[in-house]
Order: sequence, then structure tokens, then C-alpha cells
Amino acid sequence: MYKIMTKKSLLALAALGLLSSCASPPSANRDATNLNAYGTLNPFASEQIYFLLTDRFVDGDPDNNQVNQGGKYKTFNIPLIGPEGKQANIGYMGGDFKGIINNAQYIKDMGFTALWTTPIVDNPDEAFSGGEPTKFGSVGTDGGKTGYHGYWGVNFYKVDEHLESPDLAFADFTRILREDYDLKYVLDIVANHGSPSYSMPVSQASMGKLYDEQGRLVADHQNLYPDKLDPNNPLHKFFNTQPGLAQLSDINENNPEVLDYFVNSYFKWIDQGAYALRVDTIKEMPHHFWKKVADRIRERHPDMFMFGESYSYEASFIAQHTRPENGGYSVLDFPGRQAITSVFENDESDYASILSYLHLKDGMYQNPYELVTFYDNHDMARMNASDRGFVNANNWLFTSRGIPCIYYGSEANFSTGLKEHEGNRNYFGQARVNAAKNHVVHNNLTRIAHVRKDNVSLQRGLQVNLVFAGNIASFYRIYQQDGVNQTALVVLNKGEAAESVTLDKMLNSGQWRDALSGKKLQVSKKQKSLTLDVPANGVRVLLLDAPITNPDLIAEVKHSMAALF
Repeated sequence: MYKIMTKKSLLALAALGLLSSCASPPSANRDATNLNAYGTLNPFASEQIYFLLTDRFVDGDPDNNQVNQGGKYKTFNIPLIGPEGKQANIGYMGGDFKGIINNAQYIKDMGFTALWTTPIVDNPDEAFSGGEPTKFGSVGTDGGKTGYHGYWGVNFYKVDEHLESPDLAFADFTRILREDYDLKYVLDIVANHGSPSYSMPVSQASMGKLYDEQGRLVADHQNLYPDKLDPNNPLHKFFNTQPGLAQLSDINENNPEVLDYFVNSYFKWIDQGAYALRVDTIKEMPHHFWKKVADRIRERHPDMFMFGESYSYEASFIAQHTRPENGGYSVLDFPGRQAITSVFENDESDYASILSYLHLKDGMYQNPYELVTFYDNHDMARMNASDRGFVNANNWLFTSRGIPCIYYGSEANFSTGLKEHEGNRNYFGQARVNAAKNHVVHNNLTRIAHVRKDNVSLQRGLQVNLVFAGNIASFYRIYQQDGVNQTALVVLNKGEAAESVTLDKMLNSGQWRDALSGKKLQVSKKQKSLTLDVPANGVRVLLLDAPITNPDLIAEVKHSMAALF
């Protein structure tokens, strides 16, 4: 029986099985000694990622802002004015590598171990004059925008001039992150498209072109609509003759020169310190292309972790990218994002509804524990939750399966609920960074992120779900491999009142310790139940640094491992 007791109510719930009152027989002890239990052995699963748009984080070097760039189609500070004083911006705003380095300690102190930024490659030097005009709140429009976000590459071998400083090239940037702050750099790569390439009233010199490492022109859309391109023209061979996303050039995945161009550019940045790769718009190109990319990269870097952006809420669709025959990529967990926001945006939600995206034992993904989990990003409205909602979302994100990723500003409930052209990507800045250090979301995030950072069970442990009902969720994370044994018992309370939670099945005897307070808690072999006080909007994590011995729990672990592997 599972019980939650408050001053106002007593609620009894049926459990899947957490505690056992009987001592473990000798056979169970032998099983425990030989039992392997883990969700994944991939080293990158131990990371926790902070994601930011470089231009919108902090301006550390005003000298690289290019405030006069673009002429008639200026690139710096292009505001979109909305109602009631609201604003967004589609120009550059000054964020750069130096602004990140100046705040790398801030990122590290929150508990992050990896930094993913938007692409570093050279983008057009003008705002786009074609397409549909971009207005405050508009969706899917590129007219009047710049490449401040980095996804409109024109030279994939060159760093954009807005990012570096004379004393801080990209290689310096990744080295300082790695050596001084223990932060691994995640490179955002693009192969699906280049820059806006057609529909301009008059051709723009910096749009629709691709240059190689020597600065030579290798492709030019020439402001032609895709169906007007000539496959026999050497400058058109990089492009498809069907439209892709908006007015962006659509890269020809069947051209071997295209594969060479992009893969070799990735090698350049990997050699300069990129530790892992995030693949933009992976679903827009066929699997055979990404399989070739993966094979080429892993031939030289066999342990490279790569995760793709396949913007879909259908698990069966995004799971295709994880299969070895399709390149064996991990993916951003979009179905997870949908489930997480539905729970934490709504105070009346039931924790049971969050289970839908986990797919722990059904074989949906090649390995669900290697997915990158998140609730906010730059392409959709930010989570529209209260501070409490963000605190609870982080408690879940950093204890449940997957590799957690936090979007810049979410640690301070920044731009809550806003879409791209409504303020999702607004400039954060040094003043907000400084203020965030005292924000309740930031402080609670820092606490739970460090718990995960310090404990392998929360990073790579097998997840065994217990009770998910109302405001309470409970589960095990179990890691037993190569002599390392750690089990975490996680109990979450997203309610506004403290709860006493009683668990009475599959209890493992031994000396547990509280991951937050350090206090010891002895569970005897004869003990029939365990009651834990869980604070409002809080989490309890108990750790057992010994093999599990409960027969029912061992049986469940064996079943889960068989289903997973």
C-alpha cells in the first residue's frame, strides 16, 4: 500500500511494488552480486546540457557587433514591436564567445557539464529582403530577418564574424570551456539547407551562396526558384529543384560532393574542440544521407555522441533515427517535451500522464535512456508555467531517464510562454544573468542538477517506475556494473502542500542516505514500510551504495534489462 497523508486528507493508492518485509534468501544475494543493471553505458548520458543562442546570451565584446553591417539591409538590432510594450528582435544583438566565457562559471555552478550553442558558421551579411515580412507574433516568416541564429550558413568552414574576438577564436573558446570550466562543447550542425536563396526583389550578394574553406564559390542559387535551377550548371548541383523550408536553399543529399563538403567541415570543428554533435532538421533529409554522415564521422571518431532534431511528437517517427541502419543517432525527445509541459503547466495535472513518453520496455527507441530531454527550446513557445512549475519540471527532468537539456533563461522563468517572434529568443544579458543567481528556479535547479551530476544512478541507471498518481511520483534508478553499485529511490511531490508518503513493497534493506541532506536512513530486513516526508514542490532522493537484494526488485530489473537489450 502507498499512502499520502496531509493535515487535510488521507489518500490510499495501490503501488506497483516498492517494499518487502522479508529477508532476502541466499539465492537473491547471489543474484544481486552478479546482476547487471543500467539504462545505458554511453558516457555522454552522464552529461547535462545548457543550450543557448550565442547572439542572445551576453555581449562580451561590443567591437564585433558589426552595427553598420548590411547597408540597405542592416543586420544589427531590428526590433519587432508588439502590443503592451512587448518586443522581439530579428537582428543581431551582440552575444558572442566572450560573453559565454565571461559567464562559463555561472553555467558550471548550476551543475551543467556540456554547452550547446547555435551554429558557429558564417551567415549572410544582410537581412533577407524576400519572403513574407516578419512581424511581431508571425509564424514561419523570414522576410526582414538576419542569420543571428546561425542556421543560414554560407560558409560552413568559417566562423561568423559576430562571434570571435582577436584573442578568442573558436579553438580557444572550446579549450577554455574544457580546461577551465569542465564544460564539453556541443556543435550544432546543419546540412539540410543553407541561407535564404530566392524571392528577393533584387539579388543580394550574400544570400543563396556556399563557399569552401579557401573562400571559393562552390554553389549559387542565383535568386532562382528551385524549379528554375539547372542540374547541369555546376553552381546549381548542390541544390534540389524542389522547395524545402521557407525560401532556404534545399541541399541535394544525393550529390557526393555535398557529403564531402559538410562532413569535412564537421571534422574541422571537431578537431578544434567540438565534443558532441547536435544535428539540425534531421528529419528533412533521408536516412541514407545521415547514415553516410554517421559512418564517416564514427570512422574517425567512434565514440562521437550525436543527437538530432526531428520536430515531431510521434515517438514512432523520431525513433527511426535511433536505429543503426539509419545512423544510430540519439534524438531530442519531442514527445517528452509535450508530456512534460502538459503536466507542469497545469497545477491540477496527474503525474500518471507523464508516463506516456518514457518507453522504457517496449523497444520504441534503440535506447530511450540516451534521448535528450527538455521542455523549452528556440523553435516553439517556452513552457508557460509558474515558478513552481519550473521547479517541479526540473526535479523530474534531472531524476528521470534521459539527458537533461535546459534552454537559456529557463533558470529564471525568462520569456515565459513566448514564441519565436514574440520574445522566445530575446536577449538575456549580463544583468539578467546576475539577477538569475537569486531566482527560486535557478536555486532549485542548481540543487537537483548537482545531485544528478554526483550520482551515476541518476545519470545512467535503469528506471523502475513505482507509483505515479496525483501530485506524487516515485521510481527507482538502479546502476550495477563493473563493481559500481548505486540505487536511487526518487519521490517527487509537485503539490503546494508537504506530503508524507508511505511505501510498503519491494523495499531494499540497507543503509540509505539522503542525497540532499546527507542524513543516513537504516532500513532493516524486517521493516514493512518506509514513510518519507516530501516538501511542497519538492523531491527526496535516497541513495543505496550496495547491490539490490529484494527478490521482487531483482526480478523486475531482469525483466527490464531483457526488454531493453
